[in-house]
Amino acid sequence: MEFVINNWYLFLALVVILALLFGGPVVQKIYGIKGVDCSQAVMLINHDKGVVLDVCEPKEFQSGHIPQAINIPLGKLAGRVKELDKFKKQPIIVSCRSGNRSLKGAATLRKNGFESVYTLSGGMLAWEKNNLPLEK
Repeated sequence: MEFVINNWYLFLALVVILALLFGGPVVQKIYGIKGVDCSQAVMLINHDKGVVLDVCEPKEFQSGHIPQAINIPLGKLAGRVKELDKFKKQPIIVSCRSGNRSLKGAATLRKNGFESVYTLSGGMLAWEKNNLPLEK
């Protein structure tokens, strides 16, 4: 116990690191959010009328995005979620540049009653790596 008290900062760092490592999967489990790879996303878009929500900032979005994606930056999503109400029953694939912000966006959608929410694993970086089409 004395070691813990004398090295409290090490234990605080450990807690932060564990939260960063396990926070994403816990949020996905709690909200029922599934991750999909690029091929699964294409299947959702083509066969299930899936909608892509890109939560990148406008400059990132303009540099290249999935065709027909809707852009609502993550910081504005909570205030603009009503714009997406017509898609509540369709699969929604949330994407961002690398896949980090999309989980927060997906959680926001689930909190607002969206039934089928997915995140694009690896984000636009994975999409580009797989040579899938981009709109600019």
